[in-house]
Amino acid sequence: MTDKTLPEQHDFMSSGYARTYPSTAGTQEPVPAQRLDSLLEDLLRDGFVVLERLFDEQQVTRMREQLLAQLSPHTGRNAFEGLRTQRLYAVIAKTLACNPLVEHPLVLGLLDRILAPNYLLSQLQAINILPGEVAQSLHYDDAFYPMARPRPPYGAATVMAIDDFTEQNGATLVIPGSHLWDARLPTAAERAAARPVVMPRGSLVLFLGTLWHGGGANRSTAPRLALTAQYCEPWARQQENFSLSIPRHTVRQCSEHIQRLLGYSIHAPFMGMVNGMHPKRVLEESSEQGID
Repeated sequence: MTDKTLPEQHDFMSSGYARTYPSTAGTQEPVPAQRLDSLLEDLLRDGFVVLERLFDEQQVTRMREQLLAQLSPHTGRNAFEGLRTQRLYAVIAKTLACNPLVEHPLVLGLLDRILAPNYLLSQLQAINILPGEVAQSLHYDDAFYPMARPRPPYGAATVMAIDDFTEQNGATLVIPGSHLWDARLPTAAERAAARPVVMPRGSLVLFLGTLWHGGGANRSTAPRLALTAQYCEPWARQQENFSLSIPRHTVRQCSEHIQRLLGYSIHAPFMGMVNGMHPKRVLEESSEQGID
């Protein structure tokens, strides 16, 4: 390949060859760049950043009520999911009350700086750690993309405290700086020194997909409810298959931001097209035809 061919390749890869849709932009106010710069510095240094009290009591209470109403009494199928942990998948299909986490402007502002344009929501689930649950094995989220470390993250995640996160009730554990490691595993000393992310309800921790972390043990007498939204690069496979788990009539009730994050978007030049068309057009046409 010569320098002469590079501009041509660049033009092809950055152009939307699937027919464009008039607008997939969101309507939220942008976050001041100075605030994002400060948070991004912490995120890139430590691999995580805590955003305290991002949601008020009324919002958190509504989310909590909706999630608890949908949670199954069944617990995890294996030790990684948690044998004393309840999980609710495809949350958007069950309630729209948690959408504000998915598209919070501060979260999206940071994701805009670490992931490629048109990044996707990989999964949205509730995690309720019951009393007696043991600590989850430490891991990093984008390990299922088999690319050698050290490398940039191919995703990022938020974990929101629906209940207060304490050292006793299963606060998420993190190893600061581990996002920069090569392929090595944490030592016994590093595992033992993993830091609990203690934060009040309505707060969240955002961390890179290469950060070693895990759910903590719940040594309290009450469950600990959390909501996690995870994101991935636009070329990466999502963990949840939203095209099957979320009905189209529900997608239409979501904002432009969330429709894009669910995959109703194009990653140049034509990843995500439907019969050569932007998927938002198909979403509209199916509505007119009464297809849900």
